[in-house]
Amino acid sequence: MRDWTAERVAEAAGARLVEPGVRRDGPSRVTIDSRQARVGDLFVGLPGERVDGGRFAADVLGAGAWGVLVGEGWAGVEDPTDPPGAILVAPDPLLALQRLALAWRRELGAAVIGVTGSTGKTSTKDLVAAMAATARSVVATPKNLNTEIGLPLTILGGPVGTEVLVLEMAMRGAGQIAELTQIAEPDVGVIVNVGPVHLELLGSIEAIAAAKAELVAGLRPGATAVLPAGERLLDPYRRDDVTIVTFGRGGDVEELPAGLEVTVGGRPLSAHMRSNALAALAAVTAIGVRPGGRVDVEISELRGQRVELPGGVVVVNDCYNANPMSMRAALDDLSASASGRRVAVLGDMLELGPGEEAFHAEIGAHARAAGVDVLVTVGPLAAAMGPAFGGEVHAVPDAADAVALLPSLLRAGDTVLVKASRGVGLEAVAEGLAG
Repeated sequence: MRDWTAERVAEAAGARLVEPGVRRDGPSRVTIDSRQARVGDLFVGLPGERVDGGRFAADVLGAGAWGVLVGEGWAGVEDPTDPPGAILVAPDPLLALQRLALAWRRELGAAVIGVTGSTGKTSTKDLVAAMAATARSVVATPKNLNTEIGLPLTILGGPVGTEVLVLEMAMRGAGQIAELTQIAEPDVGVIVNVGPVHLELLGSIEAIAAAKAELVAGLRPGATAVLPAGERLLDPYRRDDVTIVTFGRGGDVEELPAGLEVTVGGRPLSAHMRSNALAALAAVTAIGVRPGGRVDVEISELRGQRVELPGGVVVVNDCYNANPMSMRAALDDLSASASGRRVAVLGDMLELGPGEEAFHAEIGAHARAAGVDVLVTVGPLAAAMGPAFGGEVHAVPDAADAVALLPSLLRAGDTVLVKASRGVGLEAVAEGLAG
């Protein structure tokens, strides 16, 4: 937004311009973290549960920020600098941030690909970005900026010349994907899969499908929806005015084309990553990109990175989150990729509702079928995996106990999968093993 005046920024955000400042150029960046605000930034002071970000407006302006966007209660903030920065005021700073992102999305004119799903949406986003980058200038969701706050920040982080925006869309309840779709206005919407995630809040797999399908409902006529082949739960949400492209067995995109080799961290695709790659291929093809050659993808942190330790132990760090679908996929990958003993350190899967014990027991049975040699369960819910597994099981109450236990269990040549819901904190296990 370097070319935007303060008046234009305010208009795009639906904000009132209290102080235009004297700078002729626009902000170089948008941030919501006052600690990271730099010279030239627009700081958006969002109200929080404990602190309203508007209280830091004067400090940010004093540090040389381009300007601030704050709530009405901070309209009288004083700028101690000379020359002064811009001061924008809105009744709802978050809504103003979202409006500003939508305006910038339209200004960029980039092709926008939105990605959601019960599991695998982050790795699919990474695959889409890598494939699109073979031919276009790409900006993709970093880390976990996939919410009503993070998605606008990702859009606003796209510089002039961005040709493709790849936006991950997360949700915990109904209406959230619809909100993100309104901000992003995707040209392509990808639903990776539908599975039992957030059942505690949504109540049924049908409700989960409906929430994910808000992405399809929000597409403009003529846009493209990329859907898993054979997913009957999404059938009610197909639209005649949207191009539907399916991926996977029996779908429109069943195989990677000859001449395209996709690897993850230099390794061949696992079964579930291959499915995600097909979804990604369908998405980039819809915007006119046809990737070829070798495309190596570095997936996001805590999403299955493999770390080789001294002594010949390999740790698969997949502890960002977990649900029954992603647990089964990770166990299948462990089964296919390990050359030595298969050790699974599995923690609680949260927000599964009344059926949580049965879901955990099913994972124990799946671990047995996948050929896991040693199972370590972490947490009270994960303990239900043990009886269904029936092999060598060690049950511990928390991550700290798992860290203390594992050195005595592991042998040279073991491959160790570490996976649980984020709230269990199993990254401590992966970090402990890595030393």
